[in-house]
Parts: sequence; C-alpha cells; structure tokens
Amino acid sequence: MNQMQKEAQFQTVLPEKKPVYEAIKRVLDILVASIALVLVSPVLLIAVIAIRLNSPGKAIYVSDRMTTGGKIFKMFKLRSMYLDAEKRLESLREQNEMKDGPAFKMKNDPRITRVGKFLRKTSIDELPQLINVIKGDMSIVGPRPPLPDEVARYTPYQKQRLGVKQGLTCYWQASGRNNIGFEEWVELDLKYIRERSLWTDFKIVLKTFKAVISMKGAL
Repeated sequence: MNQMQKEAQFQTVLPEKKPVYEAIKRVLDILVASIALVLVSPVLLIAVIAIRLNSPGKAIYVSDRMTTGGKIFKMFKLRSMYLDAEKRLESLREQNEMKDGPAFKMKNDPRITRVGKFLRKTSIDELPQLINVIKGDMSIVGPRPPLPDEVARYTPYQKQRLGVKQGLTCYWQASGRNNIGFEEWVELDLKYIRERSLWTDFKIVLKTFKAVISMKGAL
C-alpha cells in the first residue's frame, strides 16, 4: 500500500469508541500495575544502585512523550545512557538504522552504558512506567509513546497511532521490536487500535513475556 492509499484510508481507521472496554481496562491497569510495582521493587532498587555505580548521576530518566490526541506527559525510565546522550544524538543521526521513519534506533549505540545494555535487553529499564500506568498517563497495552519531535514529522496517517492511550507494551514490543521498521510498526499499532479488546490485550501481554524472556529484538 503506497502513501496516497494510506492517506485515503485516514477516515476509515479512526478508533471506534469502546467505553465499557476502556473502563474495565483502566481498572485492570491500576490493579496489575500496582501489584507488579510491588513485586519488582527489589529489582528496581538493585538496578538503581548498578546504574549509579556504572555512570554517576540520576538513575531515573524523565522524558516528554505524547499520548492520546497529542497530549504530552512525563514518562519514567531507568537511565540506560550516559548523561550527555542528548547532546551526542545529532552526531549519530546519519547512523540511524530505522531508515523509514522519524524514530532513532542504533544497534551499537555508543551512548548506552554497560549496565544500560543489560537493562534494555531485559526490558528492566521500562519498569518505572508502571507508575505512569497507575497515574493514568499510559496503559499496560497500547502503542508505545513517541517523542514530540518525532510526532512533528509524522504524516496524518501515522498520527493515528495517537488515537488511543499509549502503552507499556504492544504488538511491536511483542513481535521483534528493533527488528521491525517504522512503517510496519505503525501498521501494527493501527491493527491494535482496530482490534483492541481485553482478549487482544491478554494475548499481547503473554507474547511480551515470551519476547522479554528470549530477549527477542532487544538492543
């Protein structure tokens, strides 16, 4: 499907309102995220200590991200990069391995610390986002929240990723992550928006566990 065909379909893939599903999902998000946060707290503590020992500075990285309708929120992650990572980004732009979109991905990113590589491979760096889920910024399942400067380069078709609340995991996260190009990533997100249900969410969570255990597609 070429870009013109995608743009022509813009009105046909807007998310259908599902108030009962959204209400139940919100309750489950709070319950699951709260329990998970308690269970993983020892892991978070160990990770924070390891980050500080490997690269002095704040262990929690706070990033502006976008969610439903372009709303900006503060997303939490365990810091996996050196403190000057943002300054070094421009010098690495030409080495971006995700050529078909605005997102930046680089397999051997020199900005990632030794501890950070392990955190990313195991997805431990994403665990603080359970707080975002409890706050209501994110959901357990939903398209991954993009950076505002990436959204600024989206086409109207791609902006449909923001049609539902962004999530901790999604089809992309559970299906190869960094082995998937941006265009396919967008298609997977739109597929989720069309198919979203409690059963779909449950299947994605199960697939995510398998992907995390196998470290499939992790940088």
